[in-house]
Amino acid sequence: MPSNRRAPVWCCLLLVPVWAAAQEAPHAALPPLPAPLGVPKPGPATDAPYAPQPILPGGVVVTLYPPGSPYLKMDRVREPEQYNMSQTVPGRINSIVNIHNPSIEVHTVDRGINTGAAVILAAGGGHNTLNVGSEAADFVPFFYNYGVTTVILRNRLRRDGYNPQTDEVNDAQQAIRMVRAYAKQWNIDPNKIGIMGFSAGAELAAPSAVLFPEFDKKNNDPGDPLAGTTARPDFVGIIYPGPSPFARNRTPPAIPRNVPPAFLVCGGSGDRVHAVWAMEYFSAMLAISVPNIEMHIYGVGRHPGDALPDGSHMSGGLTDRNDTPYGAWQFRFIDWFRDLGFLGKPGVETKAAKDVAAFASQPAPSR
Repeated sequence: MPSNRRAPVWCCLLLVPVWAAAQEAPHAALPPLPAPLGVPKPGPATDAPYAPQPILPGGVVVTLYPPGSPYLKMDRVREPEQYNMSQTVPGRINSIVNIHNPSIEVHTVDRGINTGAAVILAAGGGHNTLNVGSEAADFVPFFYNYGVTTVILRNRLRRDGYNPQTDEVNDAQQAIRMVRAYAKQWNIDPNKIGIMGFSAGAELAAPSAVLFPEFDKKNNDPGDPLAGTTARPDFVGIIYPGPSPFARNRTPPAIPRNVPPAFLVCGGSGDRVHAVWAMEYFSAMLAISVPNIEMHIYGVGRHPGDALPDGSHMSGGLTDRNDTPYGAWQFRFIDWFRDLGFLGKPGVETKAAKDVAAFASQPAPSR
């Protein structure tokens, strides 16, 4: 009996060197990985104005101004854009600089889910870069799920010699006119076109909501193919914004009676300066009882790019922000958007439009 009990032990001992030898046996090397395919890159420099290339498959790119437009710098309009690519995600464009021939890139939706709504995205980047990855391209599939056409704005930047309060705002307003002018071709409802700006991009969205009468008047020459097409947005999204026309150190403009509804989002004390700028816009609208102005200031939240204690940096756009409520702001926007009728069928008047008309019909309050 004792010898029978020892037999399994010897068997196990004999198997050990066999297993070890199998582990050390040489094997064929893995074949090398292929290079990434379909990586977007800027177009070449030519004798003609630079032709912007789509940053996502299927994008329809339209430049904002015709060749020779006084809005363009003729000495720089031929320069190619420069892409800053992700170092870890092949083909992902994080940001773009050297934009001298501004454009829009349109991504439509299938007819079966199309609401007719379109949102123009103005990315942030401190007017130093245009962060089209997290604050534009990532939103194309998100809005597609709700039947909303996404338009990526490539506006000019302060770092390249442009004025944010004039040149960049002009680009945003021209983009609104362009989308509205081509609304029929893109199956867009011309009364459901708005703009959403992030940080520096919000410095384009907020002025677009109040300065459109002046822009329309200035750009009404019969020779302009967009003459008679208004730059008024039907809604605005103001996301962790930079200063608006209602910032304390600026002379506030008159608020048009048909000012569009606005949705504002920001972190609170963790992003105090931007929260103050959000509240200044909100307060200006609230003071005259503009309808459908909604604001969310989150108790836990930092500005995108801020350094965190662990050495990483706060992300923006659609990221979940460490699974905090602030990371779900986009669903609060969809709630607001649906409440105002923008997710209904194309051609049906929205609640937003009805409320704007009712508000505009009332006499303006005396200051």
